[in-house]
Amino acid sequence: MKVNLNTFDGLATPCYVLEERRLRRNLELIKSVAKAADVEIILAFKAYALWKTFPIFREYICSTTASSLYEARLASEEFGSKAHTFSPAYTDYEIDDIARCSSHLTFNSLSQYARLHDRARLANDSVSFGLRVNPEYSEVGTALYNPCAPGTRFGVTADKLPDRLPDDIDGFHCHCHCESGADVFVRTLAHIKEKFSKWFGQLKWINFGGGHLMTRKDYDIPLLVKTLNDLHRDYPHLNIILEPGSAFAWQTGSLVSQVVDVVEDRGIKTAILNVSFTCHMPDCLEMPYMPAVRGAEAIEGGCGAEAAEPCVYRLGGNSCLSGDFMGLWRFPAELKIGDNVIFEDMLHYTTVKTNMFNGITHPSIALAHDDGTLEMLKVYAYEDYKNRMD
Repeated sequence: MKVNLNTFDGLATPCYVLEERRLRRNLELIKSVAKAADVEIILAFKAYALWKTFPIFREYICSTTASSLYEARLASEEFGSKAHTFSPAYTDYEIDDIARCSSHLTFNSLSQYARLHDRARLANDSVSFGLRVNPEYSEVGTALYNPCAPGTRFGVTADKLPDRLPDDIDGFHCHCHCESGADVFVRTLAHIKEKFSKWFGQLKWINFGGGHLMTRKDYDIPLLVKTLNDLHRDYPHLNIILEPGSAFAWQTGSLVSQVVDVVEDRGIKTAILNVSFTCHMPDCLEMPYMPAVRGAEAIEGGCGAEAAEPCVYRLGGNSCLSGDFMGLWRFPAELKIGDNVIFEDMLHYTTVKTNMFNGITHPSIALAHDDGTLEMLKVYAYEDYKNRMD
């Protein structure tokens, strides 16, 4: 089917719509950064795992990063290359399969390394081992996403590392960003070098993790490239890896929903939609953040006097969770049953974090080509819900 990509008129059921033109724009930029800075930039499945689009990705990048056995299998079986894998805790019953699906395997602790590295080597004699390190510094403001907060379960601090690393440790993995700018990377890198540079001579690679939001409009690409090239100059033997998640799918598509009903209580009008914040946009409640709605103005501060205005609505989900609603938005006209409500930028993280609470019909996933043709990648059915409990 064809739709208007501005209004999505003609789309009458909920759907995540990935726009190919926007995706390729991001991929082109990421590929250009990788070339200019002579680094490897790989896709993190925790933020984006729509495997039916992997043929597009393979035109621009060669590798991916996994955080579990299933993600590692997705890399090996669907992307076509073994994963750069990290997990906070590998299990005895999965480590062999994970190692077989991985080109790089990073341990979160020295105890995990000591207990499991021999088994991993037996499963895959070519795998490259790394350690996750904690620089004890991060500018991530939301505690839920700060991997370097006091008491963190992530990584080894410098004071716990031996002067001589185990012979088969090839790299360090350091993740301490979240949708951050290049200036944050510059400041963070200074702490990483201060804490860990004495071991750099023993390494073959260093992975600076995700959170480098290089596809955001205000991101300072020249500063990132210069910073990475300076690092190459100081440590020419190191292969440098970045594994952003959000950057690949940033601003590449929307969640299109429809108004099912409008209810009112104590002066607050709620437009009830056929999607759910808790099921289909969980970060909106977890982080939380106020999503952008196409054509509508978000009203700061929640339920003030503006709630009584004619075209102001709170948006409510269709689950049984009482808190499945968000904010206030001012629309250009009164909402009617059947109207589309379009949530912007809903492809990264959202599509991999959805759930089927309440058995609510899950939004379809579509790839929009430049002419407005929608290629349905997945249409969910009752069997998808039922089989989760099988």
